[in-house]
Amino acid sequence: MARHPVGAAAGVESRFGPLPGEIKVRSQSDIVGTGGPRPPAVGRLLQHPDVAVLAARHGRKATTAAVQAAVAEARAGRLDPGDEPGLAGRVAQLLDGSPRQLRRVINGTGVVIHTNLGRAPLAARAAARAADLASGYTNLELDLQTGRRGDRHSLLTDTLRRLTGVEAAMVVNNGAAAVLLALTALCRGREVLVSRGEAIEIGGGFRIPDILRLSGAKLVEVGTTNRTRVSDYEQACTPRTAAFLRVHQSNFRITGFTERPRLPELAAAAHQRGLHLLEDVGSGLLPPAPFGAANEARLGRSWADGADLIFCSGDKLLGASQAGLVLGRSELVEKLRRHPLARALRPDKLQLAALEETLRCIDEPGGLDQVPVWAMLRADPRRLRRRSERWADQLRGIGLAAEVAATEGAVGGGTTPGDPLPSFGIHIACPRPGAVRRRLLAAETAVLCLERPGGIVIDARCVLPGEDEPLIAALAAVLGVPS
Repeated sequence: MARHPVGAAAGVESRFGPLPGEIKVRSQSDIVGTGGPRPPAVGRLLQHPDVAVLAARHGRKATTAAVQAAVAEARAGRLDPGDEPGLAGRVAQLLDGSPRQLRRVINGTGVVIHTNLGRAPLAARAAARAADLASGYTNLELDLQTGRRGDRHSLLTDTLRRLTGVEAAMVVNNGAAAVLLALTALCRGREVLVSRGEAIEIGGGFRIPDILRLSGAKLVEVGTTNRTRVSDYEQACTPRTAAFLRVHQSNFRITGFTERPRLPELAAAAHQRGLHLLEDVGSGLLPPAPFGAANEARLGRSWADGADLIFCSGDKLLGASQAGLVLGRSELVEKLRRHPLARALRPDKLQLAALEETLRCIDEPGGLDQVPVWAMLRADPRRLRRRSERWADQLRGIGLAAEVAATEGAVGGGTTPGDPLPSFGIHIACPRPGAVRRRLLAAETAVLCLERPGGIVIDARCVLPGEDEPLIAALAAVLGVPS
């Protein structure tokens, strides 16, 4: 359980549960205590009329603990320290029932695959399918033909084989799990060659050297940061070498004087020496690439180019649930299935249900627009502008200084880093955008916006259908205008 920031009273955590996670700020000026207003003293907030009513209802001891928790949140920058009515409201929220820790958030950032927001939103029918199966028993590990125990790893094999052209497939809990399982099952105690420019770290601390160390394989870096050739792999091979590992560079890009072997050439070099070629492709592109993801290789292409095993995530460009896909040669996939680690990394019925229904959407004519990630990536900028104009009109009608603004989003999730997604949204003028951003996140309808000089920006691309009215209501409430 997380500790409270300095200033929280002992016993608050056990009474009200852990406080929400820290919100990252963009500059020192956003941090409470560097020139901004300070939160009121506990005694002063206890005298606020709204808090006095709460004390009469819940008792002074419980109310004091809630006030101390609210003040601690303000000191940590999660609440506006100068907003006493807002702090009193937070006290009421703590006393009248702690909010659920996992909440829905409106994504106003323009980042489609937003890791902090759970990556891909599910298609409505995928969510409905998962909910339907969750409320009853399923054949997760039951063979309906024989009545005997089945294998969850085989449930989506035929679908994935047909969509990608590979010999075999299995699903694990996430993309990192897929890489870890393959390295452990196939390369433990032996060497794995990785280009120095691909020994990367991505969000959440996933580091290729650490994954190799954990698997029991030995990392051997080849080439240089910016230029690696097939000959670098060939010269590094020893009798202890098990595989070449090619890694999607994810959240960064090297440009200029660069070189990277073509996958067919790398496959030929590996296979001539009896080695495996393993490829982590990251985003998991199945259909033709949408705008903004043109540089991503389709899963079927990696297989056709000679990769023995291919790994990707299910909740990036695939647009499904958190999952890790392993695709490739039958005998290698079977080794992974039989490995004891596979049990620890297996997916549950909800992941598989959502993944299966998303794959069905992708496979159907016209079904891609049912997958939110794809609908957002293919959104017409002209429609985004018209939507933004409606928002601006509504907000100006209630007294807010809102204007349509050209924006730039991103695919996100490590996909095509540095390539912007031109879009439209709204700019709302306000004197303290950092404080407004924090208050929007703490609102009943949480909204993640962008801070800009003189105000905040909401990018229209990732605001889902049906979220327009809650968005306008949240903006009106936080900025002090009745909705």
